[in-house]
Amino acid sequence: MAGNSQRRGAMRKPGTKKGATTGSGGQRRKALEGRGPTPRAEDRPYHPAHRRAELANRAAANREQRSKSAGTGAETIAGRNPVVECLRVGVPATALYVASGIELDDRVTEAVNLATEQGVAVSEVSRTELDRITQGAMHQGIGLQVPPFDYAHPDDLITAAGESSGPPLLVALDGVTDPRNLGAVIRSAAAFGANGVVVPQRRSAGLTAVAWRTSAGTAARIPVAKATNLTRTLKDWAKQGFMIVGLDADGSISVDELELATGPLVVVVGSEGRGLSRLVKETCDETVSIPMSTDVESLNASVATGVVLAEVARRRRLS
Repeated sequence: MAGNSQRRGAMRKPGTKKGATTGSGGQRRKALEGRGPTPRAEDRPYHPAHRRAELANRAAANREQRSKSAGTGAETIAGRNPVVECLRVGVPATALYVASGIELDDRVTEAVNLATEQGVAVSEVSRTELDRITQGAMHQGIGLQVPPFDYAHPDDLITAAGESSGPPLLVALDGVTDPRNLGAVIRSAAAFGANGVVVPQRRSAGLTAVAWRTSAGTAARIPVAKATNLTRTLKDWAKQGFMIVGLDADGSISVDELELATGPLVVVVGSEGRGLSRLVKETCDETVSIPMSTDVESLNASVATGVVLAEVARRRRLS
């Protein structure tokens, strides 16, 4: 009889009935519903378009950050030594730029590691872009964006000098307008144990990226103050026991006769052209000249400073 056959395949096994079964609740119908529209290529993590979109967004964010920084007077320090020196002493940097494909050395590796540890954003940019960011400076494939330089107060230099183990030594610049000279003076001051450098508020170079680079980063290791009135500041320091010595081509003594070197001392350096101003020169206790061959008219301001500071350091070692 139909339906009673015991032949293999003639009987339907329990649970194999086609269609919805009792208790399914219509789940099979829901399982057949679509998953919605296919995501855009940019939204799929493993699609090349997603990677391109990420890079474009990152570049836009970097441009926006640089635009904001430019509005606040931020500087970009260029060069491997200056960048590493700034990161070592914890200068509050905002971004580290590394050129694509540069040859890595110990300084670049250390700069990236220090920036990462300090939470500084590290961005890989093209060499052309880095040229633009550093305004054509010799960046050696690396640049560090820092906020405007935070100048100390002249009184802070006195405090720093009082905490030193040896006799206080300060350097004052009178109208030095070349940032390369400023950077070189700061470097010499740090090398020969000076406690700080002071510059006048007007008619003077500031701590720009050029000065940072020339100082090889030492501007981060020695306080630099800005004086509203340099003459008044020097007079105040003289009242506190400092002797004021000015560098002058027609100085009253030679650097070889600088007996004041072993006591509290301020070395004043004049501008590249006219030298010491009249009021500053009248404030000096002595003016010092550097003996030179008659074939040479004068030395660069930063070179002359280095010569005098080296003599001061030599006399202090011997005393």
